[in-house]
Amino acid sequence: MDKSNLIGPLSPQALTWTLTVVNFTVVDNVPPEMRHLVDPYWNQFPPLETKWHAALASTIGLLALISIVGNGCVILIFSSTKGLRTPSNLMVINLAFADFMMMFTMAPPLIINSYHETWVFGPLMCEIYGMFGSLSGCVSIWSMTMIAFDRYNVIVRGLSAKPLTYVGSVMRILFVWANSLVWTLAPLFGWNRYVPEGNMSACGTDYLSKDWISVSYIYAYSVFVYWLPLLLIIYCYTYILKAVSAHERNMREQAKKMNVASLRSSDASKTNAEIKLAKVALVTITLWFMAWTPYLVINYAGIFDTNPITPLQTIWGSVFAKANAVYNPIVYGISHPKYRVALYKRFPSLAFRKNNATDEGSVASSATAADQCDA
Repeated sequence: MDKSNLIGPLSPQALTWTLTVVNFTVVDNVPPEMRHLVDPYWNQFPPLETKWHAALASTIGLLALISIVGNGCVILIFSSTKGLRTPSNLMVINLAFADFMMMFTMAPPLIINSYHETWVFGPLMCEIYGMFGSLSGCVSIWSMTMIAFDRYNVIVRGLSAKPLTYVGSVMRILFVWANSLVWTLAPLFGWNRYVPEGNMSACGTDYLSKDWISVSYIYAYSVFVYWLPLLLIIYCYTYILKAVSAHERNMREQAKKMNVASLRSSDASKTNAEIKLAKVALVTITLWFMAWTPYLVINYAGIFDTNPITPLQTIWGSVFAKANAVYNPIVYGISHPKYRVALYKRFPSLAFRKNNATDEGSVASSATAADQCDA
């Protein structure tokens, strides 16, 4: 007996509905005016389940809250506290502003789009969204590169180094923004473009088009916004660690010759703080690369066709990248004694431990060395 006959023939309406459901893709939710920006590659994937959109919106919402409050506090405290307004700390403020800008401008549209399960703000906002995301990320990494240069100047070159001035710090910040704007405005003028990502809730660079203009941008962008800063930072911190190691070895040898336990003095304590701040800055930079490497991998997978990219994978790229905006205020808040003192003075309810304000043995952040050198 043919069991298929038990079902009976489908009506034309039922057949149309069945074919529509079977062939429904993640692209079908996209508004018509956005379809020209969506690569045909995404037509092979069904829509993401609602739970993934809800998870993305919830995660980004939480990260945005932490980032906006945390970076807002960093900007407020560092800019309003006289003892923290040093040339080096201008770059810290610039870094916090970039992270603040990322979540303040990008989280609300992403949450709204996740609710609608597609991009709903039109082509122009897609380009603006992608540009702000790229700009804030580029400013963040190059700000950290400039902070690494400052640490290299203070720790490795020592007294022979030319002190960083306010003018010098401002010039470095202007370079960071000018360099970042060049790379992030280029897609708006035809060198690559900003398009919806696979989850259709966010927009970023086009890494699926195989024309030379699009591919060359991904190559150049990855070199000058990822690999070059990475190599410069590795160079700086390699010599920082060598200098620290040599200093500690000399201190131990001198102490042994003098039959004393330690040669630590007030000046030596400053160097000890430098050692600790180098560790904190290195951790911060490592976290940055952990955050942005998934995006690099996705972009390379797109242009090299190494592995298939799914809409779900693009969600994780967004989450990891935006989590970077949360790391820095947490690191600075935990590690910077002077920042904690100023923070607890302005917000006494946060001072849950009395010894926080006098804890001079805590790890210093990248701003501490500048304060000590200026003293």
